[in-house]
Amino acid sequence: MERVIDGRIPLPDPCAEEQALHAFYAAFNGRDLAAMARCWLQDDEASLANPLGGLRRGWAQLAPLYQALFDGPARVYVAFHDYTLHRCGEGFVAVGRERGHFERDGVSLALAIRTSRVFRRHQGEWRQLHHHGSIEDAALLARYQSAVFGGRGAPV
Repeated sequence: MERVIDGRIPLPDPCAEEQALHAFYAAFNGRDLAAMARCWLQDDEASLANPLGGLRRGWAQLAPLYQALFDGPARVYVAFHDYTLHRCGEGFVAVGRERGHFERDGVSLALAIRTSRVFRRHQGEWRQLHHHGSIEDAALLARYQSAVFGGRGAPV
């Protein structure tokens, strides 16, 4: 049976790395900025590169992106699956796929995103250092960005 992490359904016997992923997806799908802040490094090393946020560096740039998404009219749900965990020193990389859905103003899209997340230990806890997400289907990417940004284009 495939292991899926969505932050809603706990995994049986998860490893510590999967617990960190579970906390991230619980914060994301629960639209909880305070919980999201606990998942990320709170410094300038944090970075994100994805179809909606463009390239952002530092929690000070990431937080407003999550805040706008959580407070805005769009509803996004994603679940992490088809993943592998790669441990390296005091960190790990999670490489896999997200599937889910997006809804806003009557537009509904099924999402399929390639995703990698880098975590490292900080004061004894896993904190996310980097996230990269990409939508491989160009037509879906264009529809997604148009629905989110209303034809204004994605930030760079």
